[in-house]
Amino acid sequence: MADLFLYVAIFGAVLLALRVLVHRALLRGLAAPRIAHEVTPADLDLGRAEVAQVEIVGPEGARLFGWVITPGGQPETPRPAVLVMHGWGANAAMMLGLAPPLIAAGYTVMFLDARCHGRSDGARFTSMPRFAEDIAAGLAHLRAQEGIDPARIALIGHSVGAGAVLLHAARAGDVCAVVSLSAFANPREVMERWMAEHHIPFRGIGQYILHHVQRVIGARFDEIAPIHTVTQVSCPVLLVHGLEDTTAPFSDAERLQAAAPDAQLLPVHGDHDLRESLHAHEPEIVGFLNAACHPS
Repeated sequence: MADLFLYVAIFGAVLLALRVLVHRALLRGLAAPRIAHEVTPADLDLGRAEVAQVEIVGPEGARLFGWVITPGGQPETPRPAVLVMHGWGANAAMMLGLAPPLIAAGYTVMFLDARCHGRSDGARFTSMPRFAEDIAAGLAHLRAQEGIDPARIALIGHSVGAGAVLLHAARAGDVCAVVSLSAFANPREVMERWMAEHHIPFRGIGQYILHHVQRVIGARFDEIAPIHTVTQVSCPVLLVHGLEDTTAPFSDAERLQAAAPDAQLLPVHGDHDLRESLHAHEPEIVGFLNAACHPS
């Protein structure tokens, strides 16, 4: 009997050690690369706009880096604002191409680095729900600024950032519009594609990975999936998606609109990145925001 207890103890210790190793391997394998900013607002032609570099206190005391760009001149009434969130492994600088048309349209714009990205603090891990937490911190900062109308703040997000802005809007209901760029339908499908690319068998190992990742991030994929959250968003939604996107196929955007028929779908010629593709569609994006955030 003593030998049996010993074998059980050894087996338990080995199993625990394997779980720890798998956990650490997943954190390393799924960690977002940290890419330095290659441009700043100073590299853009923003006219008389004022640029403020900000560091705000985010969740768990993390320092979040960002820029707040304000159109020049004194408005007669408080301005509308837009918070822009990048995607996985990207940063705020990669989204700065949106600044000129938004500033020209009279919006104050915040470009924010999520935790573990750009110049923001690191964390043990990040995730789409944590992106959403960082967005909430950014919105709180914007609403505290003089000259901004807190009832007219919109969100723009790309990829994981798109999923995060939809998640925040669904939970909080405190924004006037959401622009989703290259959103995937369900993170479960993204994980399944990632495992297939790495030749990880779904049965057993893959199923364990999905279960473990959901436990770590503290949320079920189906609950935070854009295909679900888009149905819970009460404000206008614009789904912008590349017809040649191979990371999140265009069919994902069609599924999102099918789930939320009131959402507008804007197909563009481009891949997942969209930075170059959006220039031709700036009037449509600004027009959507104006209709949603400039009530007559």
